[in-house]
Amino acid sequence: MKSQQVKKTIGIKSMCFTAVACALVFVFTYTFKIPLGTGYTHLGDSIIFLSIALLGSKKSSLAAGLGASLADLIGGYPAWILPTFFIKLVMALLCGLFAEKLFKGKLYGYIIGAAIAGLFQIGGYTLAKLVMYDSAYALSTLPALVLQSAVGIAFAIVFIGVFKKTKADEKFKRMVS
Repeated sequence: MKSQQVKKTIGIKSMCFTAVACALVFVFTYTFKIPLGTGYTHLGDSIIFLSIALLGSKKSSLAAGLGASLADLIGGYPAWILPTFFIKLVMALLCGLFAEKLFKGKLYGYIIGAAIAGLFQIGGYTLAKLVMYDSAYALSTLPALVLQSAVGIAFAIVFIGVFKKTKADEKFKRMVS
């Protein structure tokens, strides 16, 4: 009976932290917009990458997809809800693969994982724009996508570096698990 109660408590904690990560992805995507000629860029990706370091890629991938999709819904971009959900979900899983599995939580693993995830995001959104619009529009938005990925990675790496240096990431992981 006691072990079931412990598992239930861990599940509830995990679900709550995932929900908080989802809310933060939404807030940093929806609120901290940087307008560009072909749309906008935002800081939501930095929260996605940071949440991978704190929660792991499985929980963060769900938070990434839902939080970013909610920002599209509320922000008036309903056509982007599904593409965003899948692009952000896979983006988080890719980053986690490199950061957690291949480089076992090392900072450079997060950098490599985030860079590969950023390339996936650029390719995913460009492909979606090719299908939804045309090649001229899709190609014209490449600089904005590159900037969004670079800004998200830069902010996340700073925060992940600070969390690792202070061992806050380990304390947080113990609290979540």
